[in-house]
Amino acid sequence: MTLFKASSVALFLSICLFGSPAGHAQNDPVLPADEPVGGLSQAEWSRAWWQWAGSFERSESPVADTTGELCDRKQSGAVWFLAGTYGTRRTVRTCRVPRGTYLFFPLINYVVMPRTDRPTSCMAVMSSAASMTNDVAALVLDIDGVRVQNLVRHRQATPQCFDMGARAEPRIRVFPSAANGYYVMLRPLSPGRHTLNFGGALPSMLQAVTYTLHVE
Repeated sequence: MTLFKASSVALFLSICLFGSPAGHAQNDPVLPADEPVGGLSQAEWSRAWWQWAGSFERSESPVADTTGELCDRKQSGAVWFLAGTYGTRRTVRTCRVPRGTYLFFPLINYVVMPRTDRPTSCMAVMSSAASMTNDVAALVLDIDGVRVQNLVRHRQATPQCFDMGARAEPRIRVFPSAANGYYVMLRPLSPGRHTLNFGGALPSMLQAVTYTLHVE
């Protein structure tokens, strides 16, 4: 496990996430964390996000993608997922998004899955996922140059254990899995070009992502 000092976290995020000073958009594009979309709570969308992310081989995963060319893979319906990253290197992507689409993505998150050599319980993986995300050092979201505040309110835990391999091809069973972290649901953006900078820092990991979105 890699531990990051507070000064290192601040330096990393200041370099990687170059937003403007704090402000508030006139019409807030960020949904409250407790507002459901499409009949699902955002905690349930966090489970769906992980099952989407877990359905790819790493070489074909939007999470490993360094350009955004894979951003439309396995997307459907009124909510699209934006990927985080596997590591601490800042990632810059470009993505085309259908108009009228909600966007759901992690500022920083963590999943705990069972090990084949060590049986575990649902309670154990849920507790481990929570402990891994307890000590968040920084959360950042800029939307078109406007800094979003109070992101700590956007913590979500998957409501119960789930099968991480539910959407994998070929089908595999990865149960019990549990996830915890900080996620944002954006209302549909207006047609045109938008820029998102987002990320966060935990004691064991950092994330910094920039998306240029073309809403069409």
